[in-house]
Amino acid sequence: MDLACRAVREDDAAEIAAIYAHHVLHGTGTFDLVPVSIEDWRGRIADIAANGWPFMVAERGGRVIGYAYAAQFRDREAYRTTCEDSIYIAENARGSGVGAYLLAALIAAAPTAGFREMVAVIGGPESASVALHTKLGFAEAGRLNNVGIKFGRSLDVLFMQRSV
Repeated sequence: MDLACRAVREDDAAEIAAIYAHHVLHGTGTFDLVPVSIEDWRGRIADIAANGWPFMVAERGGRVIGYAYAAQFRDREAYRTTCEDSIYIAENARGSGVGAYLLAALIAAAPTAGFREMVAVIGGPESASVALHTKLGFAEAGRLNNVGIKFGRSLDVLFMQRSV
C-alpha cells in the first residue's frame, strides 16, 4: 500500500487544510461551515504539540492523504485523561484502509500523552466514520438530536467511546 504514518510537521498545514476543506464543504462530519485557513492549521499543530498530544499524518508517495490527532476532550482539568479524536482522510484515499491505519496509530499513541479514554464526536452522524470507529473498538455512548444545521438539514451528533 506504500503507506507511512509519521508525526505531523508545520509544513503539512497546507495539505491538512485542503483535506479538511473538502469535508467542511461536502460532508457533515464537521459542523464547520467555512474552511480553516492554513495559518490557523499551523496554530492548531503548534498547540497540540505544545500539549504533548499525538498528531499524525498518513503519507503515500510523499503526499499527506489523511491526518488524525487527539486533544483533551474538554478544557477543564478533570478531563485531562480523556481525549477527543479527529480524523480526516483525503477524498481520493477514502475506503482504502487509511482511516483504520491512522486511527489505530492514534489509539496506540494516546496513552503516552496521559489519555485513558477516547471519545469520537461524529457529526451527521456520517456512516463511514461510525463504521471506522466501530471497527476500532468504539461503542456508542450517546447522541444529541437535531443540534446542527448544515446543507439545509437538521443533524445529530453521535458520541462513541473506547478505553485506550
